[in-house]
Amino acid sequence: MAEKALALVLRTTDWSETSRIATLWTREFGKVRTLAKGGRRLKSNFETALDLLTVCSIVFLRKSSGGLDLLTEAQVVRRFPHLGKDLPALYAGYYVAELLSDLTEEYDPHPTLFDEALRVLEGLGTAGTATALRLARFELVLLRELGYSPALAACAACAAPLPPTGLAFSAAGGGMLCPGCQARHRDRKALSGAAWQALRELAAPGEGWQGAAGSLVRGVRKEIRQVLNQYVTYLLGRQPRLLPYLGS
Repeated sequence: MAEKALALVLRTTDWSETSRIATLWTREFGKVRTLAKGGRRLKSNFETALDLLTVCSIVFLRKSSGGLDLLTEAQVVRRFPHLGKDLPALYAGYYVAELLSDLTEEYDPHPTLFDEALRVLEGLGTAGTATALRLARFELVLLRELGYSPALAACAACAAPLPPTGLAFSAAGGGMLCPGCQARHRDRKALSGAAWQALRELAAPGEGWQGAAGSLVRGVRKEIRQVLNQYVTYLLGRQPRLLPYLGS
């Protein structure tokens, strides 16, 4: 059955001398893995539509039982050329693609997450945009959409209200820990009250985070990056490949 979708190219690998496998994040169907026959030819039906981080309009044939779907059409809708002019922003864009590829399941659509991915790619590398904070916002939206949101409003272990100081974060524990619960979590990392509040603002629905978190000092941004690095690594079971290239 032929399906149409709007897709973001997350990953491509060579399949044969003429064909490629493309992993795509679509608004309508979530992640799909497709075979683009002839996709490696210089003059193919796909031309440059399968370049990494390209938004394209696709038509594909769904396989009835397992295997790869067959990509039959792909036309460029949008690119993000500004990413190529800012190396930290480019690495952040690649990291977005890696998370979407490795943390999501096939055919599990999340339109809100698709729209957020395009917003972050549009914003990265532009004047007035703090790359680390924009990326942190994306990670927290992704975690919420996939059901992995860390506990930020109360202690993840005992559900008690959190004091303004003496806080810690535990990836294995699922989020913030009050002073009384920290001893039971060996992976805990101390977190300042300012970083805790910033995480809550970044995770909140709406776009209010841009004004509230936009002026954070470098030390607080570094704390946020460390916490999210720890949590994403825990969920994946390994360190993301692009993680060492992300700044704070």
